Amino acid sequence: MSLQHIAYSLQHKTNKNNYMKRVLIALVGLFTALSFSSCGYNTMVSKDENVKAKWAQVENTYQRRADLIPNLVATVKGAAEHEQGTLTAVVEARAKATSVTVDPSNLSEEAIAEYQKTQDALSQSIGRLLVSVEAYPDLKANTNFQELQAQLEGTENRITVERRAYNEAVQDYNTTVRSFPNNIMASIFGFKAKGTFQAQEGADKAPTVSF
Repeated sequence: MSLQHIAYSLQHKTNKNNYMKRVLIALVGLFTALSFSSCGYNTMVSKDENVKAKWAQVENTYQRRADLIPNLVATVKGAAEHEQGTLTAVVEARAKATSVTVDPSNLSEEAIAEYQKTQDALSQSIGRLLVSVEAYPDLKANTNFQELQAQLEGTENRITVERRAYNEAVQDYNTTVRSFPNNIMASIFGFKAKGTFQAQEGADKAPTVSF
């Protein structure tokens, strides 16, 4: 057998081996993709993205409330000079609430609890401010105050709705990542259970802001 023939045979075998390797890699890739799908990987990704979207809505509604507060404080300050302590408490609570943020990729129980704590504190301070307004008939009749009051009431109601929607999305996600055999895939790829807003006394009702 000539050297040329031997070289040709070796090259042919090498090409055949490379072809078989490519086929094997493709089959492994296909099997892996199917395994991910059948084990719920794609489902977990989808539900994780849904939770993040719901969280974004929660943040948006809280931010909307925070944006209303400066005008509310300014309006009350101009007509209720004796409520400086209450106004200061609202401003401080707003500052603290807006300083606490949560990374959407780390919606842990601890992170949500801290976020909820500051936001609920702001709700309480707003409630106290609005109660104090009862002593100022002229302020209650003020057109700007009435408009702010209506916007704030709508925002508080929206916060309740968005928090509930977020909790429902998290419950659905958590059930998926904790269920067998999804929990195996979740552990491998880092899908962790997420935190929810916890019900507190009166937390399921928006603050009363109408008069």
